[in-house]
Amino acid sequence: MEPTTKRPLRADAERSVRAILEAAERVLAADPGASMEQIATAAGLARTTVHRRFANRQAVLDALAVSAARQLLDAVDDGRPDTAPPLVAIHRITANVLQVKYSWTYALGLPPEPGSEAARLHAEVQARCMAVFQRAQRDGLLSPDADLDWARRVYYALVGESLHGNDANADPDTIAARLVDTFLHGFAAAR
Repeated sequence: MEPTTKRPLRADAERSVRAILEAAERVLAADPGASMEQIATAAGLARTTVHRRFANRQAVLDALAVSAARQLLDAVDDGRPDTAPPLVAIHRITANVLQVKYSWTYALGLPPEPGSEAARLHAEVQARCMAVFQRAQRDGLLSPDADLDWARRVYYALVGESLHGNDANADPDTIAARLVDTFLHGFAAAR
């Protein structure tokens, strides 16, 4: 069976969807049990407009997860993971990802449903991350015997930890520099 393609939204409908998703992120981050009406109010739209775009609350959550995952993939792609020197790519990707994660904390915390578009996008992000790490390993930035899956998990943990505390309000480039330095060198004394 061929997947159906949706017609592109008109510009005003696209703005409404974007406003709904941005409002949903803010409202649900503050109150995960928030209603469709609360999301509509925060978006500055009538509840009927929200229901016209999304059949129910779960549809909003699904769209939110896909939108955030797509932005995350765009952030990674903007770092040129296949063409930029690995150190440059890792830094740029990290700064970009931090910006997305600061803005979409709730949505990116939603576990993607297996087989969903959000899960597919997250898998693409992971594949690009592994490709950059493989290039970094070939260039000598990572040890030749490093377990790259472990390295990816540690990197993700560092990104996640940077979202807490004082780092959440810091410049993403500054945090990315610290994070990448920690990832590549840890806290060992210089040799």
